[in-house]
Amino acid sequence: MNKAELIDAMAGDAGLTKADAKKALDAFIGATTKALKKGDRVALVGFGSFGVAKRAARTGRNPQTGKEIKIAAKKVVKFKAGSELSASVK
Repeated sequence: MNKAELIDAMAGDAGLTKADAKKALDAFIGATTKALKKGDRVALVGFGSFGVAKRAARTGRNPQTGKEIKIAAKKVVKFKAGSELSASVK
């Protein structure tokens, strides 16, 4: 499912126009992005939680040449599925 299909599904399920569903989705993405940039965690009970984790610097290997390369430390976004979401997928 891509963003356009998600907007269509949200509009149909919530009885909204596609424009309103797009605004709602964009607002959710924006608010989540701001919270993660600040280092906060976004938890949606039953669905899951988004958080930021630090990935340490490490040594990798170029698969074409086999030469070792240094990979810098960085922050990554993690998602952990909630129990209701996990149960519904089984």
